[in-house]
Amino acid sequence: MIFLKRIVVLIAFIFAIFLLSVQESIKIPNESIRFRIVAASNSFKDQQLKQKIKNDLITNVIPNILTDSSINDAKKLIKDSISKIENILDSYKINYSVNFGQNYFPQKVYQGVIYPAGNYESLVITLGEGLGDNWWCVLYPPLCLIENNYNSTDIEYRSYIKDLILKDNHH
Repeated sequence: MIFLKRIVVLIAFIFAIFLLSVQESIKIPNESIRFRIVAASNSFKDQQLKQKIKNDLITNVIPNILTDSSINDAKKLIKDSISKIENILDSYKINYSVNFGQNYFPQKVYQGVIYPAGNYESLVITLGEGLGDNWWCVLYPPLCLIENNYNSTDIEYRSYIKDLILKDNHH
C-alpha cells in the first residue's frame, strides 16, 4: 500500500512539473492591429539600428497609442501619432517608409503558436531597403509591451495540484 501511495505521489509530482513547464501562449484576435519594424539588412549595424529605433518608439510613442477601448480608437491614435513617429525616424537620418493599412506579414512561430502569413491591418516601418529581419508585436489589443516588459522574476509559476492540496489542507 505504501508503495502504491509513493507511485501516486511520484506521478502527481511529474504531472506538476509538466504543468509548470507549459507556457501560456498569446493568441492574436482576428480584430487586431500589428506593428512591424523591418531592418534595412541583417548586418549587425542595421539590426542594432532597428533595435534602437524599436526601443525609442516603445519609450516615446507606443504607450500613447495602446488602448483596449476599441479598434477604431486605436486606428485614430495610430494615425494621430504617425507624424511623431516620422519625427523620431528623421532624427536617425536614414531612409524609411511608414505604412498604416493592410500589409503583408510572413508566417511566424512564437511560443509554439503558428501565426499564418497574410495581409493584416498594421503599422509597418521599413528601414532602408527593408531586406533584414523584422520585429513585430500587436498594438491592438495592446499586447505590444508584454514581451518587452518580460522579466523572469515577474513570472509566478503555480501548480494546480499543489493549489488543490493546499486548499484541501486549509478546510
